[in-house]
Amino acid sequence: MPSSSSSPLPPTSAGPARRAARTLLVLAVTAGLAAAVPAAGSAASAPTTPQPSATTGVAAKPYMGWSSWSMQSSKYPGLNPDGDYSYLTEANVLKQTDALAAKLKDYGYTYVNIDAGWWRKNDWTPEYDQYGRQAADPLRFPHGMKAVADHIHAKGLKAGIYLPVGLEKEAYGGGSVPIWNAPGCTTADIVYPDLRTTNGWDSSYKLDFDNPCAQKYIDSQAQLLAGWGYDFLKLDGVGPGSFKSGDNYDNVPDVAAWQRAIAATGRPMHLELSWSLDIGHAADWKQYSNGWRIDTDVECYCNTLVTWENSVNDRWNDAPAWSDKAGPGGWNDLDSLDVGNGQMDGLSNAERQSYMTLWAINKSPLFTGDDLTSLDSYGLSLLTNQEVIGVDQSDSPVARPVTSVGDQQVWGTRNSDGSYTVALFNLSGAPASVTADWADFGFTGNAAVRDLWNKQNLGSYRNGITEALPAHGSRLFTVKPRTALATTGYEAESAANTLSGNASVAGCDACSGGQKVGNLYLGGKLTFNGVQAPKDGIYTVQISYVSGDPRSATVSSNGGNGTGVNFPSTGDWNTVHAISVQLALKAGPNTITVDSGNWYAPDIDKIAVPQTL
Repeated sequence: MPSSSSSPLPPTSAGPARRAARTLLVLAVTAGLAAAVPAAGSAASAPTTPQPSATTGVAAKPYMGWSSWSMQSSKYPGLNPDGDYSYLTEANVLKQTDALAAKLKDYGYTYVNIDAGWWRKNDWTPEYDQYGRQAADPLRFPHGMKAVADHIHAKGLKAGIYLPVGLEKEAYGGGSVPIWNAPGCTTADIVYPDLRTTNGWDSSYKLDFDNPCAQKYIDSQAQLLAGWGYDFLKLDGVGPGSFKSGDNYDNVPDVAAWQRAIAATGRPMHLELSWSLDIGHAADWKQYSNGWRIDTDVECYCNTLVTWENSVNDRWNDAPAWSDKAGPGGWNDLDSLDVGNGQMDGLSNAERQSYMTLWAINKSPLFTGDDLTSLDSYGLSLLTNQEVIGVDQSDSPVARPVTSVGDQQVWGTRNSDGSYTVALFNLSGAPASVTADWADFGFTGNAAVRDLWNKQNLGSYRNGITEALPAHGSRLFTVKPRTALATTGYEAESAANTLSGNASVAGCDACSGGQKVGNLYLGGKLTFNGVQAPKDGIYTVQISYVSGDPRSATVSSNGGNGTGVNFPSTGDWNTVHAISVQLALKAGPNTITVDSGNWYAPDIDKIAVPQTL
């Protein structure tokens, strides 16, 4: 039988089915998303030696701003009066720019990002210049893309734009279209002879970077965008990911080419990748870009911008795996933050707060897709809460779940000043109480608690905090502990333990002691023997584990019935994280068992048991 670390769980039926339906919709829409901008004339010549990275000085913190896509994609009454996706016009972009500058700029929101369709008419007929580069549709953007960027810059903001990966089919022109600043190169030279397709919608031909002309084409696009004055590029349909796999959809060479091309322009430009990128290539995304979408579109493609079920709530399941991938220069992108107008967003106030709470503790870019001219007072209060924005923009690590992930969840992270950011979530459709035990975070006793959403010091709480939350509700705290919790560690690979079924000891460079216990599947068990407790009671036991995908196990003490524990992915099979479980222990020696049951459990590194109750 295979090792547990090579046996990922099969996907559930509900999630992929829902996403597949959304994918078909986006496919149908974006098959025509290739609009063009009027040719900008000759751009400045590129430096002969590209800089080693396009990320220098870019994305030190997650970016903040506005994006056009949520309103473009919605069927909310009045948003797209001239047909689907017709919202995207020069007039609307300038209106949102002015509103961003007036309402949100002072809080750090600085990017105005123009999404797909700027080079296409309302019937999706594309415009290209004489070099096969996208050119602005004259009806959507009558003054051209440079004029739009100039207006954005005049407001003290930054301008963003969008392109799909690859050479769009309509730009091929029978292979005879010349490449700008590349004598002898045509579109026939930059793609494969069999015209194999790529990107999430197969709307482009795959570029062949074995031919230098392909890099020249990317260079020409980057020079065009830099000449217009753009500060941000969203490159969409990138794979592996976007629900595609295989050589045709490996766009890592494209992303690397874009990094080189941007660096060669001499203009700093944020490179953001979309959508639903493959975590197996996280190192590539981090090397070559400044951000990467970790999930499918958050928009519902319905009569609101989003809905809770489709697909805001997916992020609680999908974000943990990526927690270690983000940092200065590149961030995990959870997609648009549509919390500014409850009626248009399609969310309750509780859902809106939870939405922004999750984005902030994950250090996702905070870019709203709302109509900034019609923010309601509650939405404006969410988007401008400086203490919550501060969590997103701080230097603390990305938060993770600290307890088993179910409808009631506790997430947190330790901050550089020794305090903790603690978030409580009730993902249930009914009210419920959620408790954060200080022992889940490794401390005990009294701790000072500040409510970040209400900007209030709540005083001192002993050993934990419990909150009654509405359906889909949340709270967000800063907690300052006074006493560290002493624990005793027990290694999974210890000879004192009992392994049954397929369970076996394996090497693990990231694990304590350099080893772990894996192959916990189909009845495999790991029992820690001789676990000491000073007296009878309920103890918060931390379990350190490794799991490349979400898994579950039953954890029990002293032969009892045990607790079902859902372990979020640690992102790969070389990363260790911990979650807590409460177990009844008796004074003296105890046993603690991790039982895979009838499926797959994570690999176990160690447990940590408090020395005091």
